Amino acid sequence: MQQIAPSILSADFAHLSEEVQRINLSEADLLHVDVMDGVFVPNLSFGFPVMEALHRYSTKPLDVHLMIVHPEKYVERFCDAGAWSVGFHLEAVDDPTEALQLIRNKGVRTCLTINPDIDVHRLDAWLDQVDMVLLMSVFAGFGGQSFIDNTLDKIRYVRAEITRRHLSTLIEVDGGVNIQNASAIYAAGADILVAGNAVFHASDPLEAIRQIKYAH
Repeated sequence: MQQIAPSILSADFAHLSEEVQRINLSEADLLHVDVMDGVFVPNLSFGFPVMEALHRYSTKPLDVHLMIVHPEKYVERFCDAGAWSVGFHLEAVDDPTEALQLIRNKGVRTCLTINPDIDVHRLDAWLDQVDMVLLMSVFAGFGGQSFIDNTLDKIRYVRAEITRRHLSTLIEVDGGVNIQNASAIYAAGADILVAGNAVFHASDPLEAIRQIKYAH
């Protein structure tokens, strides 16, 4: 089933509760929460207080994407703050086992993420140990970038591996997603599309969500 996760990073933070309420009223499946530390990526977003506020206001499950170093130090706190899923970058750790286990112990869904310059085959060893993989179709850290077309080949590869191994792992794609390319991304094998500017900067965000979710 095609799903969409609007990224709150593109919302108007001066009116955050209203923006969240708008997503609550939409056909969105998840609310994507980008957390940046200014170290792993050259940008900062928000931390636990905003995360806890989102949890209070959102009726959509919170899909948390950690763009931070040493995620194992923080994953439990994000779980406790209300995350439905917690993902972190494979390239941010020497071995993801510890952080994945900490998330699992909290009863929260696990996700591993890779940037566009990371070999997609590095995910092979972990596909049966995570609930989701997140393929970045732009470089993590900034909104408004254009979709990198060779991401489609990576999606097809991961989808084929999941099918071949009879796994239930979901594929999420984040970066440059919009109404025009959503159909091709789903067709390549993605389950969940993250969309920021295409939703929050649209003249009718609820209609944009609907069109991306049901693109065919």
